[in-house]
Amino acid sequence: MLESYTFSRISIKQSKRMQAVRQFLSLHDLGIDEDVERFVVAYQEDMTIIACGGLAGNVLKSIAISPELQGTGFALTLMSELTNLAYELGRFNLFLFTKPTNVPMFSQCGFYLVEKVEPNVALMENSSSRLKTYCQELSAKRVEGNTIGGIVMNANPFTLGHQYLVEKACQQCDWVHLFAVKEEGNEFSFDGRLAMIRAGTEHLKNLTIHTGSDYIISKVTFPTYFIKDQQVINYAHTALDLKIFRNAIAPALGITHRFVGSEPLCPVTRHYNQAMRQWLEKDLEEKGGPAIEVVEIERCQQGAEPISASRVRDLLRTADIPAVRSLVPQTTYSYINQHYIAPTQNAANCVSV
Repeated sequence: MLESYTFSRISIKQSKRMQAVRQFLSLHDLGIDEDVERFVVAYQEDMTIIACGGLAGNVLKSIAISPELQGTGFALTLMSELTNLAYELGRFNLFLFTKPTNVPMFSQCGFYLVEKVEPNVALMENSSSRLKTYCQELSAKRVEGNTIGGIVMNANPFTLGHQYLVEKACQQCDWVHLFAVKEEGNEFSFDGRLAMIRAGTEHLKNLTIHTGSDYIISKVTFPTYFIKDQQVINYAHTALDLKIFRNAIAPALGITHRFVGSEPLCPVTRHYNQAMRQWLEKDLEEKGGPAIEVVEIERCQQGAEPISASRVRDLLRTADIPAVRSLVPQTTYSYINQHYIAPTQNAANCVSV
């Protein structure tokens, strides 16, 4: 065990010190995601870096330890420093990404495996029961039936296409569970997107709307920082997210079918739809939850163009309000008019005065 070392907390904005961190991480085939805010770095007396770990929200990333210190217990020392930083910032529900081969090391640091995709990535969290508790909360909203649908939706904003997908799912199922992606960083806030979803589906009586979580299409389930090959990144992202859905979330609610809209525009979403069939419908080599049938609903169109949220956002940027109105339900238009269009017009009027 190394006797003489010091820890330092470094902001991602400290470019000179971060250059040394990047060089150290590159020796371990690691990089730094754009959302990492700060690092905890361990130095020898000569300021040689011997270990480091990054913090991005409630996710621990870019964790590396010099080979000569691995197996000495120094990982626990580093993780204590890193988690203390998170706790001081009020972030208590922590996740970390690592390679599956490192799971035993981080298990000794108080982290528990959530899911893994060999040989690329493992997701761990600092609780042995949080995912179980979340699934128990979902189970309380379970509705029995032969055909139970599941939808995961961003709705940025909620369009006629989204409404059509939910209506079709409700027609084909005894009950449908819709998860609104909780991650912020969209043009419309989570509260706004959830409000539009609720208003646009109020007429459907066999539907439960759930707020999303860290376990469904979030920054937690989509790691990128230590995978260099884009195809491997896409594979690992979708596999991790879908395995959690299949093995934990779907069984809690008895979901038998996952509904998605066809994706002619966005290659990332199209890849995700294709990956669903692999990870939800097929038998997994390792023990997994029951197979879930993927139902792809043909995207509804306006004229020759498919209706999409990105198209609505583009039209809002150009202030083509009549075109926006033709692509969204009245409920969404009312929300946009109140929270997006009217404030902008008022601001413009104030400037002109």
